[in-house]
Amino acid sequence: MRPIHTMPAEVRRRLQIVLTDIDDTLTEHGRLPAASYAAMERLQRSGRRIIPVTGRPAGWCDLIARQWPVDAVVGENGAFGFRYDNATRKMHRLYSRSDSQRAADKEQLQEIARRILSEIPGTALSADQEFRVADLAVDFCEDVPRLTNQAIQEIVALFEHAGATAKVSSIHVNGWFGSYDKLTMSLRTLDHFFGIDPATAKADAAFVGDSPNDAPMFGYFETSGTARACQPRRQVAQLPVKI
Repeated sequence: MRPIHTMPAEVRRRLQIVLTDIDDTLTEHGRLPAASYAAMERLQRSGRRIIPVTGRPAGWCDLIARQWPVDAVVGENGAFGFRYDNATRKMHRLYSRSDSQRAADKEQLQEIARRILSEIPGTALSADQEFRVADLAVDFCEDVPRLTNQAIQEIVALFEHAGATAKVSSIHVNGWFGSYDKLTMSLRTLDHFFGIDPATAKADAAFVGDSPNDAPMFGYFETSGTARACQPRRQVAQLPVKI
């Protein structure tokens, strides 16, 4: 690991795509600071593709795709990719699961939610749950007193016992049905919307994240970095990057 300002010039010139987590990577104490927004604007104006890759819900991602200086957004840990075409004023949506699969998944996730809330004291569904289309988000520290690590692992175990995938972010345990993750939809989004194949993306994209659900992204992209929770400012321009 090394600070981003030490990145060799040839690596900076090669990078044409920036993929970034949102919570505790772009945000600071739950807020998006002006410096992070401005950094995305500068990167986009330089001709690079900017794509947030987040566990946040479809409702939020629709707004992000429309109003942030980004080229697309991947949400709900890979459930979908959204791209807003400003010229035609049309939102393009790419999903990992069909409409019928998501409807069936929702019923099963509601049953899992009932079990988690009844069996693990102190748990709550994420406040953004009603804006989700594919997953269940269980809050363990965003709007509730932080749960113990044991409780977090018990939530994961309940998801997995029901046959769902479970991933821990910096604020939620997210569970869903299907084999997708942040990486699979990121690669699909780049290919589908921009014609960028996975091999090209591996070398020409940089990823920045901070939590266990980002592990597939760290493992795939040649250039990646992590936000440090102890830093008073966690911005794209100051993150340590692996090169």
